[in-house]
Amino acid sequence: MRRTAILLALLLGTTAVQAEPFATQARNAILIDATSGAVLMEKEADTPIPPASMSKLMTVTMVFEALASGRLSLDDEFVVSEKAWKKGGSKMFVKVGDRISVGNLLRGIIVQSGNDACIVIAEGLAGSEEEFARRMTVRARELGLENSTFRNATGWPDEGHEMSVADLATLADHIIREFPQYYPIYSEQSFEWEGIDQRNRNPLLGLGLGADGLKTGHTEAAGYGLVGSAKRDGRRLILVIGGLSSANERSIEAERIIRWGFREFETEELLENGAEVGTASVWIGEKPRVPLVVQSPVVMTAPYGALRKVTGEIIYSGPIEAPIAQGQEIATLRLSAPDVTAVEVPLFAGEAVARGGLQEKLKAGALYLAESALAAMKPEPAPEGTPAE
Repeated sequence: MRRTAILLALLLGTTAVQAEPFATQARNAILIDATSGAVLMEKEADTPIPPASMSKLMTVTMVFEALASGRLSLDDEFVVSEKAWKKGGSKMFVKVGDRISVGNLLRGIIVQSGNDACIVIAEGLAGSEEEFARRMTVRARELGLENSTFRNATGWPDEGHEMSVADLATLADHIIREFPQYYPIYSEQSFEWEGIDQRNRNPLLGLGLGADGLKTGHTEAAGYGLVGSAKRDGRRLILVIGGLSSANERSIEAERIIRWGFREFETEELLENGAEVGTASVWIGEKPRVPLVVQSPVVMTAPYGALRKVTGEIIYSGPIEAPIAQGQEIATLRLSAPDVTAVEVPLFAGEAVARGGLQEKLKAGALYLAESALAAMKPEPAPEGTPAE
């Protein structure tokens, strides 16, 4: 997900209106409108921190990618090692020698936050947890997670095992967008294994916020954290907070921030993909003008009311000399609103325009001569200090 640090966001531009400060008890935080990429609030968002179990999002991503590629199926089984069985912390309660399906192991990780299930997966996919962690780091870099390094598959405290909350938000967005067939597991409220029923630790589920994921985390060094997401009226927010002092504080803060994000901001698609926004004049072309279009939806997020005051201006250095290829970038759409820095979106030729023949060249030459004559007739400006008549 392309991230921007201020409030107005376009899929084809940069953002331009600063958020009002929002105080949070979290040591690190970020709230993103996933529909547009707009950052609604952030606090130490790029600082690498111990992510605790929130780094299990990367463990699960590795599994989802293997499933999507066909290298793995939900029915495939992995054998539980003694290392996995002995692992402390939150557990799925697997037993040495058990053969457990990938589908059940995923629920053990996502719903129960099982460290033992993570190790079973890591050893099954990479032979060892260490090799799996190395692969996690490599893949994280490919996904643009520059502030993430993994030493294990669980999030267990380990020197150098760290992620930023911005990276966690990007990873959450990747999971939601790329794996809609598996993402619903994150909204499952409970999972039972070996007669032990464990509840999903995500405090946002069931609050009527539209929350459907993702993962909590807690260690002494990391404090209490959460990667959460909620969707309402087609608009999705992704929240990551860390460094809180208790599970209760985490729950209260997460709900408060999500409600604020939905209440104070709105997101709207202003232009659909391929929309024509105007025309540009053509120099020596078979046609005198060429349509200007956007090549991706133009989506904006802003404080409520600001979107109704947006104005647009087409900017180009013209006329555009023919020939012009369809899809050639030839102009810019500048979008503005009161108290908002202008945002620029590239515009492309909606159709090809071939170079004109003799008649078009004669017309262009005549126009050039006429414009030159008019320019020559303009009086020279008076020297500075000349008295006015």
